[in-house]
Amino acid sequence: MLYNPAKPIDVQRAAEKLKYFVEHNKVFELSAKKVPKTYPQIKYAHLIMSWFALEYGEQLEYIKLEYFKKLVNPAIFEYEFVNRITSEVRTEYRSLANLTKDELTLAIDRFRDYSSKHAGIYLPEPKDLALLREIEIQVKNNEHYL
Repeated sequence: MLYNPAKPIDVQRAAEKLKYFVEHNKVFELSAKKVPKTYPQIKYAHLIMSWFALEYGEQLEYIKLEYFKKLVNPAIFEYEFVNRITSEVRTEYRSLANLTKDELTLAIDRFRDYSSKHAGIYLPEPKDLALLREIEIQVKNNEHYL
């Protein structure tokens, strides 16, 4: 569980959890998380897709494929694959890792536009570090829904 020391409720929850571990003689680990100065592009893309998935009420993989790749960015991700044995032609989708920086930037911008216009979900810009940190905490604490 991640806690934000700037939020009194998170400080209270962390203190209660520590007290519980000590009272029940549990082994625990306490460590500080380094706060990034910027988010790498792929990490940022996954973070905003995770936030969209939480807000929209869907699984991350579904959002990534059906919304990010198929609906919003088919020109970037879609390609035809021919099975070398059966000669079956089917549609496949590229991985985010295989995109150029410019392609990923365009895909992210389109997804942010789609999200705000059609789903009513604001996805922060990469430079909005405070909001991205808060989203990262929320995603980490709710990853069982993703």
